[in-house]
Amino acid sequence: MSGQLSASAEKVQDTLKAMGLNCEVIELPGSTRTAAEAASAVGCRVEQIAKSLVFQGKRTGKPIMVIASGGHRVNEKKLRDLVSEPVRKADADFVRVHTGFAIGGVPPLGHTNPIEMYIDEDLFRYDHIWAAAGTPHAVFKLIPSDLARMTGGKTVDVS
Repeated sequence: MSGQLSASAEKVQDTLKAMGLNCEVIELPGSTRTAAEAASAVGCRVEQIAKSLVFQGKRTGKPIMVIASGGHRVNEKKLRDLVSEPVRKADADFVRVHTGFAIGGVPPLGHTNPIEMYIDEDLFRYDHIWAAAGTPHAVFKLIPSDLARMTGGKTVDVS
């Protein structure tokens, strides 16, 4: 695998391997920046895309990640209640500082800093899901229980 992936995608592949997860990062010629693009590229339903969204606590400034089903919008009021403070969608600089990745390719693991994680319960309806792998062209296939294991995230209703 080494040498075939971009540096960011290779970082995700190495993190998966270090965690003992048998997931293979693939880089595609087309964009996987949005859930719809990713679903089209890999041939799955948009709901099977695990999109990593970063929010920022308005009071504490802490990063909060929601891994949502591609077909869902995060209900910020529900998230506010879960984290006990109002939240806002993080800007691109904040996302890069706290995850080490650019928006459109943020994976659910391998971040620069620890991030409080929440997982959309609807992702567990599928046998397999797909997540971003470090670039807007890289993804990997996994099972929902591995998503919970790799992130330590709480499974919640956030849509």
